[in-house]
Amino acid sequence: MIPDKCSFCHGRLVKGKTEFVVKVGDTVLTIKDVSAYVCEECGEAYYTPEVSRKIDKVMKKFHESKLLMHPVAAGEVSLNEVCA
Repeated sequence: MIPDKCSFCHGRLVKGKTEFVVKVGDTVLTIKDVSAYVCEECGEAYYTPEVSRKIDKVMKKFHESKLLMHPVAAGEVSLNEVCA
């Protein structure tokens, strides 16, 4: 069940699209065009059970090395190094 309001900031949730981003080891996987209820205030995304199952299927294919991924430019910094 999708809540009416964001559990973090209590903002209003609206239907929309978002990206699901996860880091697995040294690889960052971004799943684009994910349907979600997105908070208008903070951007937190809430997924239906159906969408969560689709994300699980993508993750399974990723772990089985059966996922064709397109490379994207990305950068990574350590907060400890930048703010030392």
